[in-house]
Amino acid sequence: MTPGPHIAVALDGAGWHPAAWREPDARPAGLFTAGYWADLVRQAEAAKLDFVTIEDALSLRTDKYAETVPARTDIAQGRLDAVLIASRVAPLTTHIGLVPTIVVTHTEPFHLSKAIATLDYVSNGRAGVRVQISGRADENRHFGRREIGEFRLDDATRPDTPSVINDLFDEAADYVEVLRRLWDSWEDDAEIRDVPTGRFVDRDKLHHIDFSGKWFSVKGPSITPRPPQGQPPVTSLAHAAVPYRLAARQADVVYVTPHDRTQVTRIIDEVRAHQRDAGREHLHIFADIEVFLGRTAQEAVDRKARLDDTAGAGHTSDALIFTGTPAELADLLLGWHAAGLSGFRLRPGAVPHDLTAITGGLVPRLRARGAFRREYEAGTLRGLLGFAKPANRYARS
Repeated sequence: MTPGPHIAVALDGAGWHPAAWREPDARPAGLFTAGYWADLVRQAEAAKLDFVTIEDALSLRTDKYAETVPARTDIAQGRLDAVLIASRVAPLTTHIGLVPTIVVTHTEPFHLSKAIATLDYVSNGRAGVRVQISGRADENRHFGRREIGEFRLDDATRPDTPSVINDLFDEAADYVEVLRRLWDSWEDDAEIRDVPTGRFVDRDKLHHIDFSGKWFSVKGPSITPRPPQGQPPVTSLAHAAVPYRLAARQADVVYVTPHDRTQVTRIIDEVRAHQRDAGREHLHIFADIEVFLGRTAQEAVDRKARLDDTAGAGHTSDALIFTGTPAELADLLLGWHAAGLSGFRLRPGAVPHDLTAITGGLVPRLRARGAFRREYEAGTLRGLLGFAKPANRYARS
């Protein structure tokens, strides 16, 4: 296990700032190429980071809950599919975890179960997934299968009040439950591959999951054998009680968004309370932080201000926006880690600058304090997170 906090990076195109693609060192022509993403992930792996997440969405980049795409043409629009990016990068890397984002509101768990299982095979046990809900009307119109209803963010703080957002997160919980059951629907030794007898599979070790709920009815089994990790880690982003409850019920890692140490303590207490209610033993709590780094604190502040000027508006975020030096960021991370956080998911404001400042500036400073690994200590993402391979729920003793 890493001696200090786990460190992941959240990759989103040219960076999390909307003007990042216009920076002199940006590579806007490469955003839709495999080589661009491979370079970023290999840089993160060279620094021995735990994993990368790859952002995805079902709408063009704009305000997260806006109903229409703005008329502006100065924002980098369009995305490649996160799962396919991860699958392309997997053979080019050896240790770092690969965690694509998937919007579960408009997709089917059977399809995702085999996609992530396939990624786990391609990466030799380094796959994870970040599940995300969508209440956007424009995304709903891409599919046209149902009406979502009125989506109010304030309802996320009221887990006991019926609301659209409660339904969407309850649906997501069932979705993950189906994923987990499908991953277990093949026992580890179900494949025989015995040429003389002609038996490729032991049919008694493939299981119907027979899941029936409000949103899904899935019989199973999967068509993909059990992933190498057994259960690839599930992660989710949470800002309030309703998504905290989803994480406590079904996630292995939850990303939260405190803005100071007092909030760190309060959020950890709230998430752990939901975890106790769910009766689950293991859950990592990571803090999301958007970072703009410089050789001096003033240089970092000036960089952020220049990007804001380029964009024509001050950039804000759901997470803390940190402007400062790698040494100052190390102080913040270690202080919050001491308050009880397992790790951090850092969002580089602009790539490559802030990713390089993380891998070449922050990581050496953490190592100098004995607070980050120098070599990978496990070959799977579950191993890096300190999780054992779980028993198969359907296997007979």
